[in-house]
Amino acid sequence: MARKSSAKARRGAAGREPEHLHGDENPFDLGLTQRPRRLRSSELIRGMVRETALDPKKFIYPMFLCEGKRVKEEVPSMPGIFRQSVDLALREMGEAAKLGIPAVLLFGIPDHKDAMGTGAFAGDGIVQKGIRAAKKEFGADLLVVTDVCLCEYTDHGHCAPVSRDGVVLNDEGVAIHCATALSHAEAGADMVAPSDMMDGRVGAIREVLDDAGFENVPIMAYSAKYASAYYGPFREAADSAPQFGDRKSYQMDPANSDEALREVLLDIEEGADIVMVKPALAYLDVLKRVKEMSTVPVAAYNVSGEYAMIKAAAKLGWVDHDRIILETLTSIARAGADIIITYHAKEAARLLGR
Repeated sequence: MARKSSAKARRGAAGREPEHLHGDENPFDLGLTQRPRRLRSSELIRGMVRETALDPKKFIYPMFLCEGKRVKEEVPSMPGIFRQSVDLALREMGEAAKLGIPAVLLFGIPDHKDAMGTGAFAGDGIVQKGIRAAKKEFGADLLVVTDVCLCEYTDHGHCAPVSRDGVVLNDEGVAIHCATALSHAEAGADMVAPSDMMDGRVGAIREVLDDAGFENVPIMAYSAKYASAYYGPFREAADSAPQFGDRKSYQMDPANSDEALREVLLDIEEGADIVMVKPALAYLDVLKRVKEMSTVPVAAYNVSGEYAMIKAAAKLGWVDHDRIILETLTSIARAGADIIITYHAKEAARLLGR
C-alpha cells in the first residue's frame, strides 16, 4: 500500500515551521491514496461494511432449575441469573423467546444427590419436569436444549461415578449419561448436550437415541471443554463443585490446542451435530482453529466467570456495561462461533433491538 508524503509534510513532522499554515495549500497533506478512515466516518458506513454481526437467533440462554414452586434465588456471583422453580422459569423462557432468542439450555439442581447421580435420569427429575413444562407451554416456538452431565447430581461433584480409590470411572459414567440423554429425549428435549468429557460418550449416546427412535434429536457436544478457573460462579449456581480433587483427569489442559482438534474430530466421527469450545474468551484461538477445520456448526460457551467479571467491573464503574457485553460477544462471533451460549443473551438481545 503506497503512502506518499510531501516534502512540506516531512519538514513539519521534523519540527520545522511550515511555510504556510493557513494558505491554499495544506502543508500537512501526506498525499495518501489509501485512507481507511473513510469507511469509519459515519455509523451508516460503519454498519454497511461491518464484517461481523450479532444476531439473537444465534444465542442460547442457560437456565438453572430447582425443585419447588415460586422459588427464585439470585446467584450471588452472577447478578441477574437465578436458580428458579419451573413455574417461574417458564416466565423467563417466554421473555427470552419474545426477544428473539430461539433456545434455552437447562441445568438441574436436584433436592437429593447420590454417588451415582441417579437423579440425572429420573423420570420425575427436575430437568425432565422442566422439559415437559416448556414444550407444553411453547411447543415449537422454543428449542429446549439439555445439559447431560452428573456433576449436579452426584454427592461427590464429579461428572461420573468414582471408584473407592478416587478414580473417575469413564465407561460407567458413559452408561449413566446415555440413560440421562434418553430420559431427556423421552421428556421432549429438542437437543441434548453432553458436557462430561468422558471418552466415547457421543457415540454411545447417539446409538442409544437412535435405537429408541430418537434419531432426529441432535447432539451438541462439549468437545473442547477445558479444566478452567472460569467456572467458579457456575459451580456456586449449580452446587456442583468437586468434593475432592479436581477435574483435570477428564477436562482439557488449558495449555493445549492441538488436543482440542483431536477431541472435536472424534466427536464429529461419533455423530456430534454441533461441537463446542468452552470457555470462550480465553480460548478464542482454539475456537478459530476449530471453526476452520470443523464440518459441523461450532458453538462457544461464554461461561459464568466471564459473565461475573463483566458484572463486577461494571458495578464498580470500571467498564461500560452495555458496550463491553456486545464487544465481548462480537469477539466470540468473529473468532468463528456459529452459536453463542451466554448468560448475557437477554441483555444483548435488548441492546441489539434498540
